[in-house]
Amino acid sequence: MTEEDRHTRNGEIGPAEWLAMNRTGSFDWDLDTDTIDVDSSGLLVFGLSPDAFDGRPTTLVTRLAAGERDRLNEVVRQAVTGGEVSYTAHFPIPQDDGPPHWTHVQARILRSPDGWARRIVGVVRDTTAEVTRFAFVQELEKRREVQTNIVERTTNALSRAVTVDDVTAALTGPGGLARLGADGLALGLVENGSLNIIALSGESLDVLDDLRVRRLDRGFPLAEAVLSGRPRFVSSFPSLGKDFPQLAPYLARLQFRAACYLPLVAQARSLGGMVLFYRGRTSFNADERNLALGLAAIVAQSLQRAILFDEERELATGLQATMLPRRIPAISGGEIAVRYHAAWSGRQVGGDWYDVIPLPRGRVGVVVGDVQGHDTHAAAIMGQLRIALRAYAGEGHAPSTVLARASRFLAELDTNRFATCTYAQVDLGSGTLRAVRAGHLGPLIRHNDGRVGQPNLRGGLPLGLATVFGDEEFPETRLDLVPGETLVLCTDGLVEQPGSDIEAGLAALSDAIASGPPQAEALADHLSERLWERWGSGDDVALLVLRRSPDPGTPKAPRIHQYIHQADPQGLSDARTAVGQALRDWGMPELADDAELMTGELLVNVLLHTEGGAVLTLEVLPEPVRRVRLSVQDRSSAWPRRRTPGEAATSGRGLMLLDALATRWGVEPRGEGKAVWCEIGPATVPADTTASGA
Repeated sequence: MTEEDRHTRNGEIGPAEWLAMNRTGSFDWDLDTDTIDVDSSGLLVFGLSPDAFDGRPTTLVTRLAAGERDRLNEVVRQAVTGGEVSYTAHFPIPQDDGPPHWTHVQARILRSPDGWARRIVGVVRDTTAEVTRFAFVQELEKRREVQTNIVERTTNALSRAVTVDDVTAALTGPGGLARLGADGLALGLVENGSLNIIALSGESLDVLDDLRVRRLDRGFPLAEAVLSGRPRFVSSFPSLGKDFPQLAPYLARLQFRAACYLPLVAQARSLGGMVLFYRGRTSFNADERNLALGLAAIVAQSLQRAILFDEERELATGLQATMLPRRIPAISGGEIAVRYHAAWSGRQVGGDWYDVIPLPRGRVGVVVGDVQGHDTHAAAIMGQLRIALRAYAGEGHAPSTVLARASRFLAELDTNRFATCTYAQVDLGSGTLRAVRAGHLGPLIRHNDGRVGQPNLRGGLPLGLATVFGDEEFPETRLDLVPGETLVLCTDGLVEQPGSDIEAGLAALSDAIASGPPQAEALADHLSERLWERWGSGDDVALLVLRRSPDPGTPKAPRIHQYIHQADPQGLSDARTAVGQALRDWGMPELADDAELMTGELLVNVLLHTEGGAVLTLEVLPEPVRRVRLSVQDRSSAWPRRRTPGEAATSGRGLMLLDALATRWGVEPRGEGKAVWCEIGPATVPADTTASGA
């Protein structure tokens, strides 16, 4: 195929025009006489006949527009006066019966020995064909670039789509229509013999809401495209209404001029259909049709992956739901709330779990754990491990034994997976909590004054690994949960994100716990709302909140409890302040100073001479004896001894202060430890007193 044939096929110029516009002529310009000799071909390029040309340069450029003449004259002048040896110029020559012809001049300046310009000789060519072809190629490249951008941007957006909802969001969300190069979109899926429109995007398309669910028949163009597997390109909506009378009432309300109805087919399966609407288009050339079909193929492939993913996820989440406890048993003396949030990525299934286990003697076991991995295998292992751990705990074994056996069980499954967990046995009657940890986060405790502590819970290796490495030691840590305090257990997805410090996550969790409501369910909801973005970071989260029921006493005999850690000087100060404030609130300000002083003495004695924290209880004894009773309970079996300190002694005066300020005081055994108590108030006491001091 010749060059002129190619241009003719593209609708630009014919063969005769091609020959006319590819003439080349020559000229010889005598600058001394200001005359120019132009051959016949050159004159034709300038649009002049040989008979009408008088040899003057001004006559040669008569047809040029004034601006073009000035520009050409300036090019020549600068070349001549500037000492140049040549110049070129490119300019259009208007025609009487069509668009201007483009002309290209190449000239050489001949100078005398003294440098004076004498003659200019050169050639002149009609370059209209070249310019036209260049413009055509440029426009073609521009269209192809636009089409390539549409395909690339749509492919990139859909490459991140995992679910069907993700696909619709990519097509209808911000920038979705612009990526498709369309002004409106409708997307439908075939489900149970119906065509369900799952997405509409674009102005005026809300008029199609009535057609969102229709039987899959040929009464509508999209359904016909789906059933036939052939696209339909519509350039006239009135003609479309004649072919589909049921659609006619809606077409007049649509603000579009053209549309393409495209079947969505993947692996020979008809998934649904897509409609692209356009405002400024009234026809579709071959490239535009191919682009629409390409977009339909991309969307169909994305939908096929998304539909398969959604089906697998439904199966996986169903499996996981059967592995987690169906209900949480009611407990006496407290309240429990649990939450589970699946990761946003993958199949939204993982190995995190929680459990609440009724134990002998009214105790309860609580556990939160995480099996390595985020797949159905992890969920299956989690279910087996949860049941095994529950069985070991239900047999009444100590927490350390429960985790040792669970580790052995996981290792014997031979899955090459490990698991982390924290398990605690809680006696809500006494508040005693015995906890063990296997490579997992420790618990957090919210105290009654709003402070949140992170007890130092000794730990062992993760379950499974502990057995493989022959180290099944899981040391127990005893904690005390006073009435009204809350225990929080969670998996690391709540506090850990890639690239961030886990300590920052724990601090954020502590702040959220401290600022939340006291009730277990309300606190669990509060943590969900505050830390939702963290739960969307790609990891699963299991959360368990256990609150021991508060013990406020009665309006006539109020009571407060507070736990003070051993290495917490601020806690000692806070306890003194809380005691004084409570007595003022209860209408007994005259006892506040003595009570604060004795609170400090009792707590300092415990924190200095024992190996753990202490539980402080302040209560008003019921009438008729209106006295205040302070009690500090610890885990040490060593009782305080009276001493007679010398003048230079720095300790040993605590019991002397009790004797001097308290109405009476004493020491009582309490389970694994003791309680030192004192009463402040009127001296009248019942006859059956058991006080150890006056």
